[in-house]
Amino acid sequence: MAYQQKLAEKLLVLNERGQGVLIRMNYIKKTCSDPKRRPCFLTDKSTEPALKYINRKFPNIDFRGGSQQLSSIQKQKTAVLEGLSSYYDSFVDVMEFRDHVYELLNTIDACQCFFNITVNFDFTKNYLDLIITYTSVILMLSRIDDRKVLVGMYNCAHELSNGSSDPGYPRLGQMIMEYEHPLKKLTEEFGPHTKAVTEALLSLQLIYPRRNLSADQWRRAQLLSLLSAPATLLSPASCDTMACEYLSMEVMERWIVLGFLLCHTSLNTNAASQDLWKMALRSGLYVTLTRDEVVNIHKLSEEHFDGMKGYSKRLADIKECKEYTIANCGGIHREKRHFLRGALKELTKVLEDEPALLGPKALYVFMALSFSRDEVLWLVRHSENIPKTKTPEDYSDSNMAELLFYMEKLQEMLSRHSFVIQRYHLQYLSQFDALLLNDNIQSVYVCPEEESVLMTSFVSTLSALTLKQLGSGEEFDLKAVRLDWLRLQAYTSVGKATLALKDFPDLARIMNMTQFHTRMMDDVEELVRETADISILCFYPRVFEKMFSQSSEDTSMHRYLMAFPMVCSHFNQSTHYMCPEETELMEKQALRLCVKFMEEIAQQTCTVVLEICAEQCNLHEQLLPKHSAVTISTARNKKLKKPMPKKGEVPKEKPGTESHRKDRAVVTNMDKMHLTLTELCTSYSMCSDFTVFKHILVPAEFLLSQLEQRLSKIFVRMANYNQTTQDIARPSELLSGIQAYVASLNTLSRYITVDIPRLVKSVLLQQTQPLDSHGAQTITTLYTNWYLEGLLRQASSGAIAHCPTMHCFINHSTENEQNFKAEEFSDICELRALAELIGPYGLKFLGENLMWHITSQVGELKKLVFENMDVLVQMKANFDKPEIMSNLQKRLTGCENVLKRMTIIGVILSFRTMAQEALEEVMQKHCPFLMGPITSLRNFVQDSDMKVTLGVYELAYATGLKCDVDPALVAAVTNMRSDNSSSEEEYRTTYLLLVYIAVSLPTLSVDPSTFYSREHGGHQNNVHCLATAINHLSAAMFTVQEKNIEQHLKEFLLMASAALLQLGQNVDKVEIKNRDSVYLLLDMIVEESPFLSQDILENSFPYVLLRNAYREVHRTFIHTIG
Repeated sequence: MAYQQKLAEKLLVLNERGQGVLIRMNYIKKTCSDPKRRPCFLTDKSTEPALKYINRKFPNIDFRGGSQQLSSIQKQKTAVLEGLSSYYDSFVDVMEFRDHVYELLNTIDACQCFFNITVNFDFTKNYLDLIITYTSVILMLSRIDDRKVLVGMYNCAHELSNGSSDPGYPRLGQMIMEYEHPLKKLTEEFGPHTKAVTEALLSLQLIYPRRNLSADQWRRAQLLSLLSAPATLLSPASCDTMACEYLSMEVMERWIVLGFLLCHTSLNTNAASQDLWKMALRSGLYVTLTRDEVVNIHKLSEEHFDGMKGYSKRLADIKECKEYTIANCGGIHREKRHFLRGALKELTKVLEDEPALLGPKALYVFMALSFSRDEVLWLVRHSENIPKTKTPEDYSDSNMAELLFYMEKLQEMLSRHSFVIQRYHLQYLSQFDALLLNDNIQSVYVCPEEESVLMTSFVSTLSALTLKQLGSGEEFDLKAVRLDWLRLQAYTSVGKATLALKDFPDLARIMNMTQFHTRMMDDVEELVRETADISILCFYPRVFEKMFSQSSEDTSMHRYLMAFPMVCSHFNQSTHYMCPEETELMEKQALRLCVKFMEEIAQQTCTVVLEICAEQCNLHEQLLPKHSAVTISTARNKKLKKPMPKKGEVPKEKPGTESHRKDRAVVTNMDKMHLTLTELCTSYSMCSDFTVFKHILVPAEFLLSQLEQRLSKIFVRMANYNQTTQDIARPSELLSGIQAYVASLNTLSRYITVDIPRLVKSVLLQQTQPLDSHGAQTITTLYTNWYLEGLLRQASSGAIAHCPTMHCFINHSTENEQNFKAEEFSDICELRALAELIGPYGLKFLGENLMWHITSQVGELKKLVFENMDVLVQMKANFDKPEIMSNLQKRLTGCENVLKRMTIIGVILSFRTMAQEALEEVMQKHCPFLMGPITSLRNFVQDSDMKVTLGVYELAYATGLKCDVDPALVAAVTNMRSDNSSSEEEYRTTYLLLVYIAVSLPTLSVDPSTFYSREHGGHQNNVHCLATAINHLSAAMFTVQEKNIEQHLKEFLLMASAALLQLGQNVDKVEIKNRDSVYLLLDMIVEESPFLSQDILENSFPYVLLRNAYREVHRTFIHTIG
């Protein structure tokens, strides 16, 4: 009879089915209680009358009499059927599950099955699991407030669509009404099953009291310690009840509390039942139904027994247990967690040193995981519902990170050393278990055929295992052996079994031990899930985040923080195939928590790293040359025997004094930061990456992302740019600071495997662009704005002069002193530093902005040319006729304006040339192998196609090399051309502009600031920059118009020479005061031009005049300096 009932198979199937139904009930409850996810039919105002009517009349709803109230459902009946079908089907699943449970429980009672957790462990466990799962389903059903509305509305829509109710509705409605008071109804149902349930529960008295010990008792017994008995270190860990050793305490407490509520009569008749029940009531305040749904066991028990006759003593027991629990339980579990942290740490260290011990001592690992999991879950469910107590701190734990960390480490070791575990247990099974089992079977005097076949198959299967199979990588599958053992337990546990298992306890002990060994071969992952699964934390995000926050505040816990995101990788273990809708929500929650934890860890690490970098930057800043003045001054005063500073003045400490240590015990702030960094970086060594719901997460990348984001802001902030006052840090100082940061950052790779060069390249490369990856301004933008608005604008107005001798800009000595020294921002060193900072990309952006200012000036010059078009045409035709030119000169307007705008262009281009020279030096320093080929390409390009030539020039310019034609200026001039103007008009405007400039040069001699300074190598009003402007602009404009540059510059020299030679005929001292300084412009134009030579100049302007001009300006310089 037992063979035909298939009790084992039904228990397995129904337990799995019951878990799915329970999870679906929980999902429906959560969905209906969440306003955002609640079905729209329950929130629509138009359906409110129908909902109230259904709720009032359920389950006997009058469709004819209530047609008015149900009109809203009539209008959307199809949508209601589609939207509520999954909910209705879930309730039908509950009904069907109840039917099958009824049937199986009745069959088990009829078979008079025997239950003992220490003998037929799997059979008893599955039986108790089924009872508690069924009870949890019914309790969850009663917690769904909208159950009547959901079922009734669906049936109404079905009735209105099909003309008849759903076939299962009458029984479903009746079931929902029966469980209005679920515990009362369940108690009635389990009346016939009291004997079997009580027998199964009482078998726990051999296990539960032994497991429910205090931390002091654990400590005295040296629980989980491998080092307590060195002599037995290699002996296999074994006992008579192996599976009971890692059975969850929470599971047992749920069995005892809910089981005795269903079959409460034994509490009044059996002292053992009372003791077991009281012990469970003293262990905590809550037990879990599923997910984050818990029941207050004392409150539930009081309500259930209240009003029952003969249960006044039980009510007193409940009250006493509750008071004991509130007063003591928090402290007891706090001490347990404290003990487990030390025990797991010792166990982990020993197994890391000798992983081969995982073979004989695997049981210790699963016991440690199970005990730790029980304590974590106890704290989680009680932290969410903290009772009124004098010690609320017992319900929080700032050291939780350490316990989670060692749980993760043990799980990782089991996975990493699975081969060691398999090899050990394969030999154990084939060479010990199989022989012991065979001997035991031989002693069985009566053995029916079915049982004989099963036991013989056990021996043959285990004996056939060989090391050769393991070496060849063969996958082991011993599930069939374990299922057959469950079947055998069922066959031998029925009342009239020929072979009663309770009469052969040795057989049960051997098979329970063997079953554990088989799980070590092919089911370690599932066993780890059973003993270490804390994925319920996914449903307690607030508690989980609080645990993380408390742990992150404790410096000693920093090394364990990575355990929190690692826990999130196990959340997928809570999913169930019967509730796929929940998977997406769990995935989002798991990723949210995981990302939040890793970002906070990265943020803490990043903060410490950058604080160390900032401190190192400050120390490096003290070594800058500008700070040496005080030291030099002090040494000089000492040498000259000048009076020392007064006693009240504190002498300034020299760089390096911070490293002097008088006492090693004195801990500096830098010491603390390095210690914190070491602790935080240790957490990153836990794993390089892990998976959360198929998403691969790399902790180091979160740190790099944080560093990248914050470094960008720090580098920009270090520039100290103030748009209002136009203050900014010198490029060399900023570069020095950044180099100090980078040098300090490189030390991070000593703590953790991160690609610091990639990080630095990414950050600095972003700083070469106008905006970084987050859309914020960069160093390139700041310095571009400052050089344009702060330096070049004042140079254009004459407040700052370009100094070719020193290759920089300098301030004029005026009453209104500038707020900065131009040479401190534009000399060779500073521009090299600028090129280092913003690189070719940044200088290209700077050049594009310079070109915009140049084109705006060129546009104004073209307007002046158009205004004087006729006069300029005549001047070009008559430049060699002094009388006509003199008259035309009087008609010409805007000469000063033209020269001023050309000077501005020249100043801008001079600055651009200086920046390009600095870039070339930087590029030669960093990549000479690249500069060689580019230089050769520039020198030997001889292509008739100007586009090809400009392409080569653009490449050369990007590396700072000089070219005959500026490609950026060519592109800017090309973009200026309007669609209405013809090429001929553009060409005429260009050559007339040169005429305009040439005939306007004599007017410079009137300006007293045109004086040439030998010291600076230029004119005070920057007109020497006209040479740069004329050469660059003419080359670019004639290149665009595809004209001969050299020919037009020769014509320009002729006209300019003729105009300047007229100054020699003028006798007015005022007009010819700076004539010699103006003459020098022609020499400068020729010197800077790649298209002109001194021979060409000699043909139009006598060299003797240039020689005399140089002698005069130098004589003036000598006279000036005395």
